[in-house]
Amino acid sequence: MSRIAFLVPGRLDTISGGYGYDRAIIAALRSLGHTIDTAELPGTHPLPDAAAIAAARAAWDSLAPDAIPVIDGLGLPAFADCAPAFAARHTVGLIHHPTALEAGRTDAARDQLRASELRLFPALPRIIVTSDATAIRLAQDFGVDSERIRVVVPGTAPAPRCAGSGGPGCTILSLGAFIPRKGHDLLIRALARLFDLDWTLLIAGPGIDSPHAQSLRAVAEELGVTHRVTFLGAVLEAELDALWARADIFALATQFEGYGMAIAEALRRGLPVAVTNGGAAGALVTPEAGIVCEVGDLVTFSKAIRRLIFDRPLRAAAADAAWAIGQVLPDWPQQGAAFAAALR
Repeated sequence: MSRIAFLVPGRLDTISGGYGYDRAIIAALRSLGHTIDTAELPGTHPLPDAAAIAAARAAWDSLAPDAIPVIDGLGLPAFADCAPAFAARHTVGLIHHPTALEAGRTDAARDQLRASELRLFPALPRIIVTSDATAIRLAQDFGVDSERIRVVVPGTAPAPRCAGSGGPGCTILSLGAFIPRKGHDLLIRALARLFDLDWTLLIAGPGIDSPHAQSLRAVAEELGVTHRVTFLGAVLEAELDALWARADIFALATQFEGYGMAIAEALRRGLPVAVTNGGAAGALVTPEAGIVCEVGDLVTFSKAIRRLIFDRPLRAAAADAAWAIGQVLPDWPQQGAAFAAALR
């Protein structure tokens, strides 16, 4: 068994897909008998401030001699000064997606992050990514030797099949932080075109008090759909289970996903899916289980969602297909074992 040190920016209990992956993998590794150390790094990430850099150095200097360091990609730029020692420690980068691809940043910030990742990714002896799409992107765009990359997709937990709202309208659930990359604005605009249909949209995720969340409220007001859209913010697990249970469709107009854990969970629960194909977002969704449209294609996305809302037999068939896909997705114990193997 190995000793593994996870170095994570911020708090591990932060509500997001990436942190959820980290928590579940850590729990799975512990259940397999591995010794896990964790360090939660304060400061600003991924463009590190002085506090972040100091915390990264302190965490690095505190590593047990036999520990394999696993650095979450969001915090990797703070470890730039430690890069010369990466090879000797067999350091692993856990890359959910390159931070340089995050929408909503200034051009200068994206350029700075890209330059940092171009230096740091090739210095890592091993990189674990959460999708084939991210593996290809790192090899093609960031100069990473493909032999150093291992793919360990997220697991899913057992979950009951969604019962649905029961009508007469259609309840649409979207999960994702209130940041530009998640495309909540495009989803609202796509649904607002369907004024003749009976739908409601629930959006849950962290960042409800952010300026971007305020701009989304303004979009809903501008389009006259404030009575149809509910901004929930971050929710507790029990609340989220209740949201899943009464949803009829899962929708996410994302610009980029390293994997799309919420999409996988929707399929696991037998929920028809309507997504855009940013990154790996559409990789799990077959034509029978839902719709996958090009990023930013408002008209096509709106027309496709119309069919899922209006055509109940189509939606029921898509739910059956989604359930079938979801039941063969890997679980977290499997992926914990795969992660341990990928460290070698």
